[in-house]
Amino acid sequence: MEMKKDNRIVGSLCALGCETLYGLSYMFTKQATESASELALLGWRFLIAAVAMSILVFSGAIKVNLKGKDIKPLLMVALFSPCIYYIGETIGISYTTSSESGVFLACIPVASLIASTLILKKKPTPYQIAGILITLAGVVMTVLAVGASSSLSGIGYAFLFLAVASYALYGVFVDKANDFTGLEITYVMLLAGAVLFIVLALAEAAASGNARALMMLPFEKGTFLIAIVYQGIGCSVIAFFLSNIAIAKIGVNKTSSFIGVSTVVSIISGALVLGETFTVYQIFGAVVIIIGVYIANAKIRGYEPI
Repeated sequence: MEMKKDNRIVGSLCALGCETLYGLSYMFTKQATESASELALLGWRFLIAAVAMSILVFSGAIKVNLKGKDIKPLLMVALFSPCIYYIGETIGISYTTSSESGVFLACIPVASLIASTLILKKKPTPYQIAGILITLAGVVMTVLAVGASSSLSGIGYAFLFLAVASYALYGVFVDKANDFTGLEITYVMLLAGAVLFIVLALAEAAASGNARALMMLPFEKGTFLIAIVYQGIGCSVIAFFLSNIAIAKIGVNKTSSFIGVSTVVSIISGALVLGETFTVYQIFGAVVIIIGVYIANAKIRGYEPI
């Protein structure tokens, strides 16, 4: 019982920390993409993340040992996130409106719950279901509070659906990869992301004749440098690691219920730092999200959390 309690506390704190880091990245992403494409941002982000973690690995500061192990489960994790997820999210957002993409991505906890139930055979408690649905309602409320608009883009919707499904499957395969440590899972994710997005960024730059501009971005644009350092170290190395630990400790369902926290953090940081509008409806939506997260993770008598 004591071990379960410790796992619940550690897992919940890791999930909370992960989503807080993601929520704060909104500020940096918005400023960076004013001077660069999404693929340029992703390529540099994962390059910095992979280099930083490789330095830690080869210096012996952290231990990653993949020798003699079947890394197929890790490759499946990396395939779904970051590879497929970020492609789906990036293209989906570019073809749709912010309100549409926000609503789609808010469905990730529901998709994770379904994937966990069907694939891992982990039946959620009624309180987990209720909490996740309440969180979903809160996220949709806060997204629509800034104004709903419609693109009616079939391509955009398809790629956003791909992002949601791939994130849910990422959680499932992390849960299955129990022979590996959180650091080992994170390292393979970063290497895969670096290879894919560096190639895509270089291809995009070559096609537009801006290869040199891509190379010089961090040295000529201060906001871009700050963004890729924060996202590379904070969102990729640290947040990925926290997410993997959270899934291992408290499972896919409970970890995914924290996703709405990033919405709350992004709204607050946007209002305080970027001077964006912060309405009463957004405040109410944020409160609903917090209530939903609490219900999904509360230890209710008669229903042992999964």
